[in-house]
Amino acid sequence: MHYAELNAAWAELTAPGAPFEIADIEVRGARIRSFRNAPPSVREVWLSTLPFAGRDYLVYENERITYGQAHRQVAAIANWMMANGVKPGDRVAIAMRNYPEWMLIYWAACCIGVAVVGMNAWWTAPEMAFGLTDSEPKVVFADAERIARIEEQPGMLGDATLVAVRTDPPAGAIPWSEVLATGGDLPDVRVDPDADACIFYTSGTTGFPKGAQLTHRGCVSNLFNMMFAGQASGLATQRATGLAVDPDAPAPIPVTLVTTPLFHVTANNCGAYATTAAGGKMVLMYRWDAEEALKLIEREKVSAMSGVPVMSRELITHPDFAKYDTSSLLTLGGGGAQLQPDLVAKIDEAVATARPNTGYGMTETCGIITSIAGDFFIDKPASCGRAMPAFEARVVDDEGRDLPAGEPGELWVKGAPVIKGYINRPDATADSITDGWLHTGDVAKIDEEGFIFLVDRKKDMVLRGGENIYCAEVEATIHQHPAVAECCVFGVPDARLGEEVGAAIVLRPGETLSADAIREHCVALVARHKAPRYVWLLAESLPRNANGKFVKRELRESLKIEDAA
Repeated sequence: MHYAELNAAWAELTAPGAPFEIADIEVRGARIRSFRNAPPSVREVWLSTLPFAGRDYLVYENERITYGQAHRQVAAIANWMMANGVKPGDRVAIAMRNYPEWMLIYWAACCIGVAVVGMNAWWTAPEMAFGLTDSEPKVVFADAERIARIEEQPGMLGDATLVAVRTDPPAGAIPWSEVLATGGDLPDVRVDPDADACIFYTSGTTGFPKGAQLTHRGCVSNLFNMMFAGQASGLATQRATGLAVDPDAPAPIPVTLVTTPLFHVTANNCGAYATTAAGGKMVLMYRWDAEEALKLIEREKVSAMSGVPVMSRELITHPDFAKYDTSSLLTLGGGGAQLQPDLVAKIDEAVATARPNTGYGMTETCGIITSIAGDFFIDKPASCGRAMPAFEARVVDDEGRDLPAGEPGELWVKGAPVIKGYINRPDATADSITDGWLHTGDVAKIDEEGFIFLVDRKKDMVLRGGENIYCAEVEATIHQHPAVAECCVFGVPDARLGEEVGAAIVLRPGETLSADAIREHCVALVARHKAPRYVWLLAESLPRNANGKFVKRELRESLKIEDAA
């Protein structure tokens, strides 16, 4: 492979005076890497799209919104918020499916220094109540399904104003039409680069989700990391092949199929930011369906699909795949979970025009940490790529000491995209960030060429189709059932989703309980995807170590899937 050319491209693009020049700056008392030429806030990213007024921006089913229409609506939303007492530094919550309104509200809030709280659309009423109480938004924008959950516990709104989107407003709520009727030009607001752009919740090991504070500087740096990844890979390939590229040729306009929720960094910070900044078109789906995705790829001439890896697998293995025109696809892959090595080759073989790509990242890094694509991915299919220029990366032992190249340990990263912390959780912030270094919780190794390979997860969680499910949260939920004496939750390998939730349970003497009853109990308290697919009801106590902790690996290895209920 052409790693010398990649090194040369990397150096050229990040050199003094180059588009991706790197500078050391001080933020929150730590020296970090940042892009010298990055705009100060998300506001500037949105304003940079004004020249694209005539282009399609958001497509949802039979609806189309151009950039010009989007700018008018974003300005109206921003004016309505300010007229209703929402000011820079406040928060507003978005609780809905991937409707076009999601993105319009997001840009409007960011443009006036208001942080967006992305509410997980799968949350139950108790989970929504926790998120709203924790984040204290001034306004909650919600669709019909989320309003139904709010009505289960109306007190969760507190003093927040409820705006009903795509549904008739209940008593006391504001109709969406009233928001858009405000009109006006976008308010002139200077946004602090280190203010929160959004609060995205990530599951906590104690059973309570943590609201990660993604700053404007972090979100913009993630955008620049993504732009750099594409240019570095392309420049390296040009140099290696000797292919000349016309510098005056117009760049292709990206068309992205957004398949994962916008309350995640995968769809929002990676898919939406990159597409929007390039003046591209975002095609939104009501829910994931491989055949519907194929129809949209053909109809809208989709060039990239943003999703978790299982979606790419289901797309290329769909029985009707060959019936649809997928020749517009240029990249196919995913984030939110590791792309399995076999899938890398299958993508390259299945779609003649598309190259496989992936990025490894976290909510806590505003998006990607690494990126890898094309021939480099084919050559190192088990790798997730190099750390992007805005990051320093190191692998450490349990004492925080650096380990040599090739030796596995916990991956720590430092740079402008690292979050400010977790709202209302100084303890969790202190545990996760040391002198600017984020403890990823992932066990990794770095090879001689700087490529990172994920080995394992230090954190105790299940990664199901890109969703982080913390075992402690599910265990706490199962333990709320009075018949349960002991419970241990862990991940079970799954070909489609990567992992599924498994639970080994010991009941109290004299109690009886079915696996279905356990699932029903869980679904009443937490989102459905967290309920265990595999349940083992055991007669003997679960194995423990000398400290009294369950020995999960030993337990997992002793259980057979065919014996699960």
